Amino acid sequence: GRLAPEKNLGALARAFNAMRAQRADTRLVVVGEGPAAQQLAASVPDAIFAGTRRGEELGSYYASADLFVFPSMTETFGNVTLEAMASGLAVVAYDHASAGQMIRSGENGLIAPLADEDEYVRLARHLVASPEHARQMGLRARQSAGKAGWDRIVAQVEEVLLATLARGTATQAVDARGRPMAGVA
Repeated sequence: GRLAPEKNLGALARAFNAMRAQRADTRLVVVGEGPAAQQLAASVPDAIFAGTRRGEELGSYYASADLFVFPSMTETFGNVTLEAMASGLAVVAYDHASAGQMIRSGENGLIAPLADEDEYVRLARHLVASPEHARQMGLRARQSAGKAGWDRIVAQVEEVLLATLARGTATQAVDARGRPMAGVA
């Protein structure tokens, strides 16, 4: 992904440091590039920075991971959430965008309330302390991701449009759980 200030990388560094305090053998592998890479490297000097990867090579990074820690609060969809879940990884993220729509906290990943960095860090630390729990969530995440095809996405968009037309007003669109969808009015 893009390593930029809006990706909330300070929360990633804080979560990783808490995870490492829980399990000293924890490693952070960062795939991506961007203007905040040097700042992140300074805050987590032991991290492995792999640069940009695509295709099968990117897939090998997901396949070698034990979990996926995603700190962004500015995503519109966040393909990386779905990619990580499809790779069988439990995801720790904020209850926002695709993470908020796809993750059922405690079942196929963990989500913290939007902007609650303390809870985000606590959840990351909890997950690294429970590798079997993380593995089980990852298996369920893979099943969940398998249900996220285009047919389902188009049906959700149609559902929102039909509900809006039925109300006869331009109100805030909601997702399948009835929560407001960011950026959609």
